[in-house]
Order: sequence, then structure tokens, then C-alpha cells
Amino acid sequence: MKKLCIVLADYYKDISKMLLDGAASEQANDKCNLVIKKVYHVPGVFEIPVTISKHINRYDCFVALGCVIKGETPHFDLISKAVVNAIMDLSVESKKPIGNGIITCLNMKQALERANPEGKDIGGNAVSAVNQTLANFK
Repeated sequence: MKKLCIVLADYYKDISKMLLDGAASEQANDKCNLVIKKVYHVPGVFEIPVTISKHINRYDCFVALGCVIKGETPHFDLISKAVVNAIMDLSVESKKPIGNGIITCLNMKQALERANPEGKDIGGNAVSAVNQTLANFK
């Protein structure tokens, strides 16, 4: 079993809970070779990359969970791009998979649909992607 660390942005608490529920459910799947060793809670998605970076050597893989909803300013575009790029850079540099379970959407309705474990299950999908990626590392 590989050690999985989840970094969860709690800005939208209802969304975060659903993302984490989906991730935990997928991790409990018999085909999953990951065990959640730690969940770090951060205030928003901007804090996810630095938290992963701080702990990169302690875990085999990571899943980033959170939500950014578009508002009336360019903040959405700037934050979304910066965070995704930082996560990709960390993953490539460390050669460790980091599942992207960060929802970027236009409104709360879309966010709820994507976070719901009974819907699009972005949290579960991020764990599944990491599990499948690690299977290819043999």
C-alpha cells in the first residue's frame, strides 16, 4: 500500500466535505492500493501547492481537493492557472503523482454536481487517477 496525503481547501466547506467523502470512498475500494495517511486542511486552493511541497518527501502520492467558483473579477483565472501549474510542476519535479481534484466552475450548482460522490465525484476520480498512475510506475 502506498501512502496517500490529501490536501483539502476548506473555503467552501460543503463542497470540501463531498470531495473528501468521494476520495475516501474511492480509497476504500478493493482495487485501490492507497492508504490515506494524512489530510491537511488549508484555507483555500492557493495554499495547496506549498503544503504539498512542504510534505513532498513524506508520502508516495498526493491528492489536491478544493473548489474555485468564478466571480466578477479575474481572480478566478489567476488563481486557477497558478495552482494547477504549481501542482503540475511539483508532480513532475518530484516524480510523484498528484491528483487534481480541484473543481473550477462558474457557479455553486456546477460545483455541487462535480463534488457529489453520487454525481461526477471529482474527489474519487482524483484518487483513482493517482492509483492508476502509480500502477504504471512498476
